[in-house]
Amino acid sequence: MDNAAFFASLWDDYIAIAPQSARIHALFAADNPTVINDHVAFRTFDTGPLSLARLEPRLFDLGYRRHAPYSFPDKHLSAWGYVPADPDAPLIFLSELHVSALSTVAQDILTPMFDSIDPALADTPAVFSAGRVWPAISYSNYRTLAMESEYAGWLAALGLHANHFTVAVHRLQAPTTLEDVVERVRAAGFAINDAGGEIKGTPAELLEQAATLADRQPVAFAGGEMHVVPTCYYEFARRYPDVDGRLYQGFVAASASRIFESTHRNPRQ
Repeated sequence: MDNAAFFASLWDDYIAIAPQSARIHALFAADNPTVINDHVAFRTFDTGPLSLARLEPRLFDLGYRRHAPYSFPDKHLSAWGYVPADPDAPLIFLSELHVSALSTVAQDILTPMFDSIDPALADTPAVFSAGRVWPAISYSNYRTLAMESEYAGWLAALGLHANHFTVAVHRLQAPTTLEDVVERVRAAGFAINDAGGEIKGTPAELLEQAATLADRQPVAFAGGEMHVVPTCYYEFARRYPDVDGRLYQGFVAASASRIFESTHRNPRQ
C-alpha cells in the first residue's frame, strides 16, 4: 500500500464514523484549492499484539521516522510523533494506553479483548483503519472503562481508526488565523473543545491547536445493543518556524493532553 492509498483509505474510514469532518472540510475547500492535512493521530493499547511497538514498523514502511516522545502521566498515556520522508505528507501522532496503570476491574475487561486479536493484523498498514478487531464489549463494560479512562472506553468500543485529521491552518489561503478558523467552524454549527481554552498553545511554543468536540454516532455493543457514543473529531493546527526558519514538526504535550478530551463523553465536566 503506497502513502496516497493509505491516507485515502484512512480518510474514507474516518468520515464514515465522523461525518461532521467531511462537512467541515468542505467549509475550507470552498475557499482553498487544497486543504492540507497537518497530521493524523491514532490510539492503541500498550498490551497485546497491537501495541505501539508492533504498529510503528508499518509507519517506517511508509517512510516515517520517530521524531519525539511525549508523556501524559495523568491519562496513563505515552506517544511518539513521526515525520515523513515526503515533506508534503502529514505528520503522525501514535499514542498508547498503559494498561497496567488501570484497575484490576478494567484490566479484566480488556484482557479477553487482547487474547482475541490476530497478531497478523499488525503486519499491514490497513490495521490503522481496521476498526474493532475484538468481539463487542457490553455497554456496561464500556461505561466502566470510560469512567476510569475515557481513552480506554473509546478504544474498546471503536477499535483502530484515525482518531482525527487536522487542517494545516498555516497552509490555508483563507482564513489565515486559528481564531478565524474556529469562528468559521462554530458559525457553521459545530461545537469546539474548550478544555483549557478553545485555542491551545501559543506562537512562542511554535504550535497553536484547536479541535471540535467528537462527532457522536450509534455503535453496536454486545447483545446487539446500540448506543450513541463519541467517535472522532477534526483538529486545526497552525505551526510556526523555529529560530532556524524551519517549520516546527513536533507537538506540545500540554496542548495535546487537552485535545485528547475532545472524545470525552462529558467534555465540559
